[in-house]
Amino acid sequence: MVESLPALPDLGVPSVDAHAHLAMLEDPAAALVRASRAGIALVATVVDLTESPEATLGGLEGWMSAAGRYLEPEGLAVPEVRLIVGWHPHNASAGDDALFARLRELAADPRVGGFGELGLDFHYDHSPRDDQRAWFRRHLELAREVGLPVEIHLREAHDEGLALLREVGVPEAGCIIHCFTEGPELAERFLELGCHISFAGPVTFKKAEALREAARIVPLDRLLVETDCPFLAPHPYRGRPNEPAFAVLNAATVADVKGVAHAEVAAAALENARTLFGRRHVR
Repeated sequence: MVESLPALPDLGVPSVDAHAHLAMLEDPAAALVRASRAGIALVATVVDLTESPEATLGGLEGWMSAAGRYLEPEGLAVPEVRLIVGWHPHNASAGDDALFARLRELAADPRVGGFGELGLDFHYDHSPRDDQRAWFRRHLELAREVGLPVEIHLREAHDEGLALLREVGVPEAGCIIHCFTEGPELAERFLELGCHISFAGPVTFKKAEALREAARIVPLDRLLVETDCPFLAPHPYRGRPNEPAFAVLNAATVADVKGVAHAEVAAAALENARTLFGRRHVR
């Protein structure tokens, strides 16, 4: 039996969790069951090639099969799943040519929808900044070559991230600024480059007025919602493990901020994700 979650808003139409870490959850299959019940039709999950990638690459089929056994009697489908492969800037110093060759090979895997999460994190500096810059650049160049979108992590490095994106070029397949936490001025700069902006749990936090103002100005055709689970659970569930079902709370908040129906944001976010990540999926 899969434990139920607290009552969540019914968005009226299916939506998406555009950035999750399923392998970090205690029970990924149960999380997919609860996501389906909440109306999440697609989950993009990150596979960091420096952090036990086989947990997802080898485990996804089993998670989905187990979820299907619960959902079939309820007349519900398992969410589609896309893999976002690469390595986090925290792990830039672990990157090497062999891993990069593996990344190139995985670009042909039909389950893979993009590269990520890549970028720059100058808050923790777990890897030297020169290593972060070098792998950010190489990830972007490969994405442009193979025609995949990227999911970008930037923390205390937005100006340099913008400059590097301008220099190398945003991949034609798309660029997502994941877990955006800044204000509208910075959002405008990424939008001008052609990026999509993805909103996670912080958009629901009480003191995040600048972030909600950013959500207000992002056009529906450039907007995504995500959880970044198991991190950053939205209000009113801060402090508990996050999971894909909670993306509906982020979508509802964004819709309220924009003054549109919940279904409008939900549908736009899902369509944007399907366009970016392709319609390939695991069943």
